[in-house]
Amino acid sequence: MEEVTEAVNNMTISEGAEGHKKNRIQVSNTKKPLFFYVNLAKRYMQLHNEVELSALGMAIATVVTVAEILKNNGLAVEKKIMTSTVDVKDDNRTRPIQKAKIEIILGKTDKFDELMAAAAEEREAAAAEEQS
Repeated sequence: MEEVTEAVNNMTISEGAEGHKKNRIQVSNTKKPLFFYVNLAKRYMQLHNEVELSALGMAIATVVTVAEILKNNGLAVEKKIMTSTVDVKDDNRTRPIQKAKIEIILGKTDKFDELMAAAAEEREAAAAEEQS
């Protein structure tokens, strides 16, 4: 868990392609652990005040779980939820298949900065305790 948090904290967020939003996280259900996305969403909210979580198909459950963790911890509020279907080209089939898509936009709560500062202090205290 600490490795995931450290990896997210050490990430540099670079400018993406033209059509890519800076605060969008496209979630996969197989590539990264759940708390990677939770911590990444916190980081994006610190930088942009809101984050857009996006997923297709089976990854939708992961996006909903990430959003609920952030909401239940008092860090985020729902701004908008959009659902749709998209055509996905499959190499094995001649015609595209439809997949469900969800986009959840979360904004910071009034207590976000306060909660994040308290969590950082707890981590620092725990690290100092380990060293002594």
